[in-house]
Amino acid sequence: MATLKTSVLGIEFENPFILASAPPTAKIESIDKAFALGWGGAVFKTITPDDLEMIEASPRYATWKSGGKVCGLENIELLSHLTVQQWLDGIKYLRKKHPKKVQIASIMAPVIKEEWQKLVQTFNNSEIDAFELNFSCPHGMPEKGVGMAIGTSPEISAMITKWVMEVAEKPVFVKLSPNVTNIVEIAKAVENAGADGFAAINTIQSMMGVDLDTFEPMPNVNGKATFGGYSGIAVKPIGLRCVAQIRQNSDLPILGIGGVSNWHDAAEYMCVGADVVQICTEVMVNGYGIINALNKGLLSYLESKGFNSPAELKNRAISHLSSHKELNKQKKVYPNINNDLCIKCGKCVTICEESEHSALTLSGGQIIVDNEACIGCSLCSHICPKSAITMKHAE
Repeated sequence: MATLKTSVLGIEFENPFILASAPPTAKIESIDKAFALGWGGAVFKTITPDDLEMIEASPRYATWKSGGKVCGLENIELLSHLTVQQWLDGIKYLRKKHPKKVQIASIMAPVIKEEWQKLVQTFNNSEIDAFELNFSCPHGMPEKGVGMAIGTSPEISAMITKWVMEVAEKPVFVKLSPNVTNIVEIAKAVENAGADGFAAINTIQSMMGVDLDTFEPMPNVNGKATFGGYSGIAVKPIGLRCVAQIRQNSDLPILGIGGVSNWHDAAEYMCVGADVVQICTEVMVNGYGIINALNKGLLSYLESKGFNSPAELKNRAISHLSSHKELNKQKKVYPNINNDLCIKCGKCVTICEESEHSALTLSGGQIIVDNEACIGCSLCSHICPKSAITMKHAE
């Protein structure tokens, strides 16, 4: 029988689904509820020194929707409003009530050695399982020289990691930003500085849109806006790319983050190198109760593949990644038309013609493929409204 249990750096997870550092982990009562519902762990909303000012804007969210579904969410929310002592008391309460749940303290401080080390030493004496260093928040706090202002610099990231590793008595994961030219460069810098693992990715700096009546960007805060952090299902391809690139260059554990909305997304992250996954936006739009479908779906999938645990999924896609130069360009695929599904709308014909190739024609009520003209790009199969086109190798 398959199990959802997995282990990372000696930390035992009941299942590989943990709440990311975000609004769903801002209150002890909320984390308590999530644990009771079945989540394997939680990364607390980022804890800072008590004297780091935190004044929120209102509103602080904007969304991009398709068919009524939230595909992307921009937020300009800051960090935890609980005091360090409130977190310490909460950790003790949660450990007593949920002894097997994983608790990870996300922390952030100004670029001052004493501040970072004091925060780490304070939580060393608590019952947390690990630290997550927030070097990568893309909004608000960079103006104070923290968050993304740290995570875009290999030198500063490495320096703070060294400070933390000098005193940390728990495993340390560094949360990496996708808002860089080369995420591997930052990952290697913190690995060389002693980090135990990575969390990737944080949100993507974004601007959701502009009101064309008032010309004010969103979210509109009394006529002004700022760039915010973008999350949700739309960022999954970026998160997968970042995790895969990190895995190709490091063997350290990875907490995968970015657009996970179901068990399938989570399995994909594991295939490119994640040990467990963190989830935020899907919880913010659908609630903690999604954990039931996550657990059931992944367990059923593991059993169908004959795998014993999530660990057996890890890295399975990595060997299939290569450079463009190394791809086999000798074998082409061609459109195969399912005439039972095809509604003869001609969209594929138009798009093929207007995208350079003119390999499709509509003749006698049938879509005709010119294999000589076709280059096998597969665009037609992606824009077909009835999924009537599949790509196959020539017989």
